[in-house]
Amino acid sequence: MTTHSSASSLLAKRERTDRNRFHMRVWLGVVLVAIFALVLVGGATRLTDSGLSITQWKPIHGVIPPLSVEEWQEELELYRQIPEYQQINKGMSLDEFKRIYWWEWAHRFLARSVGVLFAVPFVFFLLTGRVESRLRWPLAGLFFLGGLQGAVGWWMVASGLVERVDVSQYRLATHLTLACIIFAAIMWVQRGLAPHSHRQEPPQGLRFFAGILVLMVLVQIYLGGLVAGLDAGLSYNTWPLMDGAFIPGDVFAIEPVWRNFFENPKLVQLDHRLFGYLVWLAALAHMVTSLARMPGTTHARRSVVLFALVTIQAIVGIVTLLLQVPFDAALTHQGGAVVVLGFAVAHYRGFYGEYPRETEIAVGS
Repeated sequence: MTTHSSASSLLAKRERTDRNRFHMRVWLGVVLVAIFALVLVGGATRLTDSGLSITQWKPIHGVIPPLSVEEWQEELELYRQIPEYQQINKGMSLDEFKRIYWWEWAHRFLARSVGVLFAVPFVFFLLTGRVESRLRWPLAGLFFLGGLQGAVGWWMVASGLVERVDVSQYRLATHLTLACIIFAAIMWVQRGLAPHSHRQEPPQGLRFFAGILVLMVLVQIYLGGLVAGLDAGLSYNTWPLMDGAFIPGDVFAIEPVWRNFFENPKLVQLDHRLFGYLVWLAALAHMVTSLARMPGTTHARRSVVLFALVTIQAIVGIVTLLLQVPFDAALTHQGGAVVVLGFAVAHYRGFYGEYPRETEIAVGS
């Protein structure tokens, strides 16, 4: 009787854990969609040169946009004080200002919404005992990382308010990359809460290769942030040659040499191209290795999908460059980078299987 009661209790705990995991997966999935939308709106804000239209950081009060003509005039007057207006947009009308203001306001509003979407359910799940102990601190860390991202966003905007007509490419790339790191971390947790259909232990090195691919995609996203920050995609719009050569000249025109990797538009674009080729080759090698060493498994099938996504992303990037960075193509390219990253993380997490249930850990111990 005691054995039967213990088995029933364990089964009930397992069912409760599965139910809680399902609810948390839905919650984290909604957060992932919101972050994806946030990255897209951030890209649109950059492409429309709207990021400096709001010159103050008001995390709470800033959620309310101007509601009267007087308030709109106050915002425009603040914008008139910064170099971007004085050197590029001098004479901008109120209606023209509103168009760029709404992009930046939407970006900040969506960022606040992501914080609420994460924080409120997390507190609820935590207080009701639905968050497994191993995930409490990681999820709390993600919440604070989101707060840091907000501060980094303002740090980025502040760089364009004095002595510059645009934000620092260093800070823009950091802001984008941190958003993608948060996205990747949430994807990792969400994937770990999902049932895994194939539990075969991968060959030594294959899982490590998948992790390297995730890091490579993040580096490529950072390089893309530098390209965007310098508007480096608006020049040298040929492929596969660049300025008439595969490796153009004058890529080390700035002193000291290291600054060229971050401040020379020609070298920044070249780096993004070359590292993109490297990511493509790595995804190809990973797919071939997976198909050879784990044929017929979900791991191998995921490697094929990942390679296809990387290939599509590369094609979109080339088209974006050749068309001189039109709005829709550029935004598709930025969104595609997040999709590739998300799938790369999910693929890598798949090699580890789902999180062990605490009841299973207790029984095993």
